[in-house]
Amino acid sequence: MKIVQAPRASAILYHLLARQNQRLSWLLPANICPIVPITFLKAQVPFRFVDISAETLHMDLDQAETLIKQGKFGGLLYAHTYGEPSAPNEFFASIKSISPETTIIDDRCLCIPDLEADPANKADIQLYSTGHAKIVELNFGGYAFLNDELNYQPVTLAFDQRHYDAIEESYKHALNRQQQFIYQDSNWLETETELPPWRDYQQKIRLDLGPSLGQRRLLNAFYIERLPVEMQLPPSYQTWRFNIRLKNKQSVLNTIFSSGLFASSHYASLAGIMGEGDAPRAELLAGEVINLFNDQHFTLVQAEQVCNTILENLS
Repeated sequence: MKIVQAPRASAILYHLLARQNQRLSWLLPANICPIVPITFLKAQVPFRFVDISAETLHMDLDQAETLIKQGKFGGLLYAHTYGEPSAPNEFFASIKSISPETTIIDDRCLCIPDLEADPANKADIQLYSTGHAKIVELNFGGYAFLNDELNYQPVTLAFDQRHYDAIEESYKHALNRQQQFIYQDSNWLETETELPPWRDYQQKIRLDLGPSLGQRRLLNAFYIERLPVEMQLPPSYQTWRFNIRLKNKQSVLNTIFSSGLFASSHYASLAGIMGEGDAPRAELLAGEVINLFNDQHFTLVQAEQVCNTILENLS
């Protein structure tokens, strides 16, 4: 496999999509980061959303396989909800046997970044990010391991940070109001910047990874001890952030924010907002999950305050 780098993981995705000769639809999980379908919109490649599995919280593999058996798709992008790292290699192999021309991207941007390709992974692309709010947060950079036969030629695009800020504001507005997102093309995607050589980039990742995981272990241990186990997601989902599910999520979040504290709420279902598809299980998860911070920007004191707020507001 070959290694490619770009200023952002979404730039690698764009380069792959822009060089496609056909414009068949792709399958995306409904709970994907919004910048992924926006990249498809910029590349003018159609897509449809697949709901998630209630058991794994990842793309519903049965639904995806049924769709591919029913018609031709240009590709499938599989993502790891909250960075849970297991790869469905049997599923990837099955898709390739059904439709060898379907490109499979294993989007591992929320996972611990691996510095070598996983030889057991049957996807065509293993995609990683070291951008903002990732496990290794260098605030720049994406990289991918690509099958050698894939056509990958970077495209140079004009970039304006103000355009990126505007597109971010636009999709957040649509999500907050549960309105259809209307894409207007602009120079929001950064594809050109000076990047460190792969060897130097690897070293930066290694140097950041140890402290990052150490901080996460420290705060996670506190969350595990302090919060009721029945609200916690399984341990393999708890590296990127520490995730809990609550029936009264929004009122708890509101109380956290009004107390001057922080938590996040990822990821909303994009079905019906950014594209076709029906995703009741993704909507259910989004309506219940709160992501508690466990990175270098959050302290043990803040974690204790957040836990106290959650425990005081259990319904």
